[in-house]
Amino acid sequence: MNRADLRFDLPAGLVVFLVALPLSLGIAQASGVPPFVGLLTGVIGGIIVTLLSPSPFSVSGPAAGLVTIVTGAMVTLGDFPSFLFALLLAGVLQLAFGLLRGGKLAALIPGAVIHGMLAAIGILLILQQLPLAMGYPLGHGLNEKPSVAQLQSDISLAAVMLTLGALLLIGFWGSSSLKQRLRLSALPGPLIAVLWGCLFVWLGQKIWPAVSTLPRIELPALNSVEALQAQFSLPNWQAWRNPAVYLVAMTLAIVASLETLLSQEALKKMAPMMPEPSADKELRAQGVGNLLSGLLGGLPITAVIVRSSANVQAGARSRVSILLHGVLLLLSALLFAELLNNIPLASLAAVLIYTGYKLAHPRIFISLWRQGLQQFVPFAATLGGILAFGMLAGIAIGLAAQLLWSLYQSNRHALHLTRYDDHYLLQCQQNLTFLNKMRLKHLLAQIEPNSTVIIDCEGINYLDDDIRTMLNEYRQTAAEKQINISLHPPANILARDIS
Repeated sequence: MNRADLRFDLPAGLVVFLVALPLSLGIAQASGVPPFVGLLTGVIGGIIVTLLSPSPFSVSGPAAGLVTIVTGAMVTLGDFPSFLFALLLAGVLQLAFGLLRGGKLAALIPGAVIHGMLAAIGILLILQQLPLAMGYPLGHGLNEKPSVAQLQSDISLAAVMLTLGALLLIGFWGSSSLKQRLRLSALPGPLIAVLWGCLFVWLGQKIWPAVSTLPRIELPALNSVEALQAQFSLPNWQAWRNPAVYLVAMTLAIVASLETLLSQEALKKMAPMMPEPSADKELRAQGVGNLLSGLLGGLPITAVIVRSSANVQAGARSRVSILLHGVLLLLSALLFAELLNNIPLASLAAVLIYTGYKLAHPRIFISLWRQGLQQFVPFAATLGGILAFGMLAGIAIGLAAQLLWSLYQSNRHALHLTRYDDHYLLQCQQNLTFLNKMRLKHLLAQIEPNSTVIIDCEGINYLDDDIRTMLNEYRQTAAEKQINISLHPPANILARDIS
């Protein structure tokens, strides 16, 4: 540790803590678990993962992107301890990914599929938080699916006003120069939303009784070792008998790994590091973190770009800033529970709705549409697949769409036929496989009798047997139609096969 860096790392750690605190609490309530679980996850990510991670700037903790997977998994598995067992297995899988050097495989995931996954997560996050933002007190529960009539009767005007005010403040604070003029640039937008919620409740309950009934954070008082021990949950070791556990574990491992590696790539552009942190080592660190989180009763951990970017922008020089943020999260859970219990859940819902909006920003849809169908099709397929069938199935659908579209484009541009009077030029622009049969058949059928065909195969070094057979067959039928075939260049693989 360089002492000269402390004057940069200490304030940066405080900034990251102020960003992580409301997000950790909000992600916990969105996942349907006690707020302490969110803080515990932040502590594990901030201390344990940081000590193992190769990146000096990457901040790990609970991620909003995994909320929808967590809530769905707990409904599928039936209870939180069974989910913890799945999370433990996910950590083991991430460790295996890292040991097998699976970090490089993330580069194979198309950017359009990743954008589709993040946009779907954003939309699901918004939809999930809307009931709580409107004041429905049980909207964050796992088994609560309120009807339209229930929502209409339980909508709280106070909650709606609080949420709208928080959203406006977050948006305004992020784009305004007021915080620079007031020298409050260290205060992040989510914290401003939380402070607004507390102020709204403190002032409003004196003149508006409905404000006092708004649901709030419920952190237990940890005034003894026994009280602290009671907050930890153990995994259900009997859950291994449930086949659904393994699908949940695989989903968590894949999505958490993708989020982590995506965050790492974004972080490299913000803060170039030499040498570049190893993706495999990062996966191993995340695997240990998720394994430990599953053992102690936490939530899934990933590297989080929001906190990581806040860390870099605050001027961090080393991982001391990240460790400090983890320690501060621990102290807030142990010493400041009563203070944190004044935070209304509606303000946390606003923070997560804004996070979801940034993930699914209309600008992303417009940008991908302008890039063409080759980008928009897999993006839309991934988005629709996740919304309709779930995370893992949606990613698979997006990858399949990307593969099929790439094959279609490759097949379409592999062969090109040009006509000059009674002469035809058939250009083979890449190696030909059975996937090109239909295109080749279509183009050959367009050649009229009593003509000359020049087949240009310069640069081709592979010819599929199916293509070779088709060309040999066409050579026989072409003679009957007085079609003269010439090859260019004459001494290539095609000439050897059909002449």
